[in-house]
Amino acid sequence: MTSRIVYVGHATVLVAMDGTRLLTDPLLRSRLLHLRRVGRSAVAPPEQIDAVLLSHLHFDHLDIPSLRQLGRGVRIVAPRGAGRLLAKKGFDGVVELAIGEELQVGNVSVTAVPAVHEAARLPFGTRADPVGYVLAGSRSVYFAGDTDLFPEMADLGALDVALLPIWGWGPSLGHGHLDPRSAAVAARVLRPSIAIPIHWGTYFPAHAGLRTLPAFLELPAAQFSAHVRELAPDVEVRVLRPGEQTAL
Repeated sequence: MTSRIVYVGHATVLVAMDGTRLLTDPLLRSRLLHLRRVGRSAVAPPEQIDAVLLSHLHFDHLDIPSLRQLGRGVRIVAPRGAGRLLAKKGFDGVVELAIGEELQVGNVSVTAVPAVHEAARLPFGTRADPVGYVLAGSRSVYFAGDTDLFPEMADLGALDVALLPIWGWGPSLGHGHLDPRSAAVAARVLRPSIAIPIHWGTYFPAHAGLRTLPAFLELPAAQFSAHVRELAPDVEVRVLRPGEQTAL
C-alpha cells in the first residue's frame, strides 16, 4: 500500500500511511483574521480522516471553523490541556497526549514529542505545552508543528520523513520558529531520508499583497533547499507547493 504526503498548505499536511489518514493542524479557510490565502480560495476538507493531530493552540494551527468542516465527531489528538477548550466548542472525540505519550490510530502509532514554542492561546490565556508528533507504521514521519531547535531532536530515532516548518505568514519570524537555515540544521540533526518544508507559501497579510505577492511566499523553500545541500547533503529535499503531494 503506497504511503503519501499531501501538503495542503501552512502547517496542514495529510499523511496517508498503511490505510490510515492523519491530518495535521487543519487550516482550510481562504482568510484568517488579517491573513489571506494565496489564490483566495478555501480548501475542501479531505475525506475519511482517521484523526486530526493538533500541535498547539495558536489560531493558525487550532482553527475551530476548519475543524468543524471535518465534523464535530472527528477524532482529535491534542496537547495535554487543550481538551477543555475543544470540548467547549462541541468536539467530543478529543484525546490529549503529553510529551512521550503514545496513541494507536488505525495502523499508525502517534507519539507526542517536544516542541519549543509559545503555549498560550490569546487573548484569554488557555495554555497547553506545544508538541510535535512522530508517526510510525511502515514508514516513520516526524511532524514538527511550530518549533525552534531543541536538544531532544537528536533522540527522535530513525526517520523516513521530516515535515519541517521553515517560515510563517509574514515578513519576519519571532522566537519559537525554524527559519530556512535552522530548519536545515534540524535536518542535519534528524537525518531523515526525506525532508519536506511546511509552514510556508500559503498565507500572507492582506496589505502585503496589494500590488504583487510578497517575496516571503517563495524564497524560504529555495533557501531551505540550499542550506540542506550545504549542511545535510545526504537528506533529500522534496519541495511541495500547497496542494501538491508525493509518494513515499
